[in-house]
This record gives sequence, C-alpha cells and structure tokens, in this order.
Amino acid sequence: MRKKTVLFLCGMMACTATQAQTWQDTLARIETYFSKYKPENPGAQMAISRNGQIIFSKAWGMADLEHHTPMTTTSLTEAGSVSKQFTAAALLLLEQQGKLSINDDIHKYIPELPDYGTPITLRQVMQHTSGFRDWGSVAELTGWPRGTRTYSNNDALRIICRQKALNNVPGAEYIYSNTNYTLMTIIVQRVSGIELKDFTRPNIFNPADMPLSTWRSSYKKLVPNRAMAYSMGPDGRYLNDMPNESVYGHGGLLTTAEELVKWTNFYSSGKFGHPSLLPKQTAKSNFNNGVPHAYASGLVVTKLNGKDVIMHSGATASYRANLEYYPESGLCFAFVSNTSQFDGDSTSSWALTRNLFIPEPAKASPSKTPTVKVSEAELQKYSGWYRNPRTNAGMKLLVKDGKLYANTNTLLEPQGKSFFKAGGNRIEFMDGAFRMTSPDRDTLVYTAVEFSNVSEGAIAKYAGEYYSEEAEAQVSLVAEGTTLTFVQLQKPDMKFRLEPQYKDGFASPYGPVYFVRDARNMISGFRISLSRARNISFSKVK
Repeated sequence: MRKKTVLFLCGMMACTATQAQTWQDTLARIETYFSKYKPENPGAQMAISRNGQIIFSKAWGMADLEHHTPMTTTSLTEAGSVSKQFTAAALLLLEQQGKLSINDDIHKYIPELPDYGTPITLRQVMQHTSGFRDWGSVAELTGWPRGTRTYSNNDALRIICRQKALNNVPGAEYIYSNTNYTLMTIIVQRVSGIELKDFTRPNIFNPADMPLSTWRSSYKKLVPNRAMAYSMGPDGRYLNDMPNESVYGHGGLLTTAEELVKWTNFYSSGKFGHPSLLPKQTAKSNFNNGVPHAYASGLVVTKLNGKDVIMHSGATASYRANLEYYPESGLCFAFVSNTSQFDGDSTSSWALTRNLFIPEPAKASPSKTPTVKVSEAELQKYSGWYRNPRTNAGMKLLVKDGKLYANTNTLLEPQGKSFFKAGGNRIEFMDGAFRMTSPDRDTLVYTAVEFSNVSEGAIAKYAGEYYSEEAEAQVSLVAEGTTLTFVQLQKPDMKFRLEPQYKDGFASPYGPVYFVRDARNMISGFRISLSRARNISFSKVK
C-alpha cells in the first residue's frame, strides 16, 4: 500500500462533528506542508504518536526514481545521526550488565589510541566533550571526503589513532564529532564479542517492535525496500547521493518514521533496560566550568517552543531525519526523507507540522536597553585584526558609519565604553585583546594581531610543499604575485586560494590556516582548523 491510512485514537472516534472538522483541518495543513514532496520526486515519511499510540503516519513521493518505486511508510531510509541514540543505548545496556562503566577511561577498551596526557571518559565520548577530532573532517584533507571512498570502522580507527592532539580539553567544550560514536561502536563489539549490528537486534530492535530496522554495516549490503537518496544537481536534475561507506554507529541506521516513534515510546515508557535506563539516557553533565550541557546519550535534552523536549536530527549523504519527543504532552514526531533538496528552506515540513501540536510561544517584546554612545575616535581604537587562540580564525573589527562591526556585518552594540553586545555574546575590550563571553558562559580571549602583508615577497615565503602525518596528506602552496593557492598533490583538482587576514593567518574554504615559524623565524609548517577538527598539523618538506 503506497500511503498508510491515518490512524485515529479511540478518543478521536468519539469526537463531535466540530472536533472532527478541526482534526480534518490539521490533516489538510500537514498535506500542504508536505506538498513540496511531489509524487514523481524523492519523498518523505512523517509519523506522530500521542501517549504511545500512532495518530498519524503517511509517506509522500518516490523511494526509487530509477525504478519508479513510490515511498511508503515501510520504505527504509537512513536516519543519519538520529542513529547515535541506539549506539549510546547499547553502551548503557552493557554498563547495566556490568561489562563496562561510562566513567571508564576509553583507553581501557581502545588502548591503541594516543595518550593525550589526560583521561577521556566514555561519558565524555558519548556527550561530544571528549575532544576527539572528527575523523571524516580529517579525511577531507586527503581529497577523499566521506562518500567518495568506502571507509570502514577500522579505516576510521586508523585515522583517529594518527591524531596527535585533541580539539579541546576533555569536558571543557562541546564539539560534535562522529569519531566519538565510531569509537563507541568499536567498544560495543570488543566488550560484547559481537558487532553492534548483531547486538542491537535482540537487545533493542526486537523488544522495541522494530522488525524492519537494520544497520548499513556494509555499503554492499542488499536492503530490500530501501529508499535511495538524491540531491538536486546544478542543472535542476536529481543525482544519486548515497553514503557509499561501511562506517556505521554514528549513523547508518536504516529505519522508518513509524519505527523511530515505536523506539521513542518504548524507552520513554521505561521499558528499555531492567530497571529502566531512561534516567541514564537523559542524564546530562556539566562542563568543567560547571555550566550545564544539553547533550545526553545520543539525545539532546533541552526546550523547544517553550516545552521540554528530547530530540536529535540526522543527515547522511542526502538522507535527512528528525526525531522529537515532548514528555509533558506525550507527543512524538518522527520524520525521514531521501532528499536534501529542501535543506535551504527557512522552515521544514516536519517543523511546521510539529508547530501545529506544539505551537511556538508568542514572542516577547524586546527589552529596551539604554542607548550608550561611544565616539568614533574611541571605536577606532578597537578596530583591526584579532585571532581566536583555539582555531586561529581571524576576526576583523572595523568602524563603519560611526558603528563598530565584526567581519563587516555583525554589529557590536555598545553597553559601556569598553563593553559591547554582539548577538548573544558579551564583549569586553582590554589592552591588545577582547574577551568574548557566550550565553553558555564559555569565555574566549581574542588577541590583537598585525595586518597581513600581501606583497609578492611576503607571499612567496609561504610557498612550498607540506605534509601531514595526521591526515596523510601532501599539499603544495603555490605563490603567484600576491596570490597563494592550496593544491592537494594526491588530488590536484582539489585547489583553492588562501585569503590573507593577519600576519601568518589566512582563511580557506575548509577553515583558518595559521603558519608556524621555527627559532630562526622561518616558516616551518601550518595548522588548519575545520569545524570539527582543529589545528591539524602540516610540516614543510620543501
């Protein structure tokens, strides 16, 4: 059957005509929200439950364009990072069985990891505060990002073990990294003696009534009734965009919207684990500075639309997913799709649908703060380039029309002579630096740096060949006039310009590039920071 019929709760069957019309209005609005998923194009599934009972489930569009196979509510799509909660659940179940503790140092189970001089607990790994660089981000620097090679968990482990440094002090920051869950998948296998894909079937999927769900543990695996994934090409035609890799655990769960709802209802009702593991699944920790952290066990425990919510989103290749559970109302919303076509939309179909049941609260009138005037002469004292000490990213402050801006378009609103507000951040200027405090009270001090010299002679000093043991990548930096070009020697078509910002600091499509000097003040290498992998080192070889 192409589209499963909407399911009604027993209570709804007794609704009055007026109430029934209200429900019909709701259904009509959901159809409007999902009308972008045309019958002949890639599609989506949406399932909604209340108090453990499915009240809505439907599919739109196509599962397979080549074979003209419609999407149904039983078509299997990948859940992306929504999969992480199942890997975390497996680890918590092993802890309940007395086979490990999430307070253990990860080196107890994966001793081949480098010694970073500090313990890294499984809890920190589970909650993305471990500091481990994202292995997929590191792989990008080789010219072979995820999806272009058939990486396995063992391949990922080899990349992870080459990393000589962490993104951050364990427990100090939240930096989302798939490495954490790749390592957890390996730990499940080493501790239980069987792979995660085999452990989850009897321990999670069967008890939760998820007979269709399975893992894409091999890209060669035949999966009946699988929805293929598609992106939109520049010419307006669909392209195949599948996760052609065998790494799983951080993602890779093939499932349906209905089965995601079943899982949520299973664990939220206290049926997972004996006794229930729900308190551990939703347990949060504080950062090292005592500030609460919202990421629990593959689940984000926070507030949305003014209500408590347990949630996670997912994206792998062109598969998309989202799963949200609202404990107060007992409502659960699950969405999966086999296209990334609508990533740029301001509001997604599933979010609009959720808002029908969990409305957005009325926006409070913005509080008026007294206007503080700072002379342009005073503002000019703060202009110039500043460096982020964690990533080496440059930030340019400039005065325009009597106002102070960061990177051209972010206004710094004066709150005092040396205090400013930028979005939700508080900025305090000091001699040769400024302190930025974010809403979660994480404080970062940017230091003033010299402007970049882009003369031919200055740029030529950065040219040469560089090699990274951490990324196993060799690159050439080519100087032409005042232009510096980054060329990946293993894949020469991967090239881009480095844009000068401050002395020894450049911007690139991957992230900030910072050159390091030896005792003779000569360029000896550089560090490049990606969003999930900071300060990967390259040494100059020519």
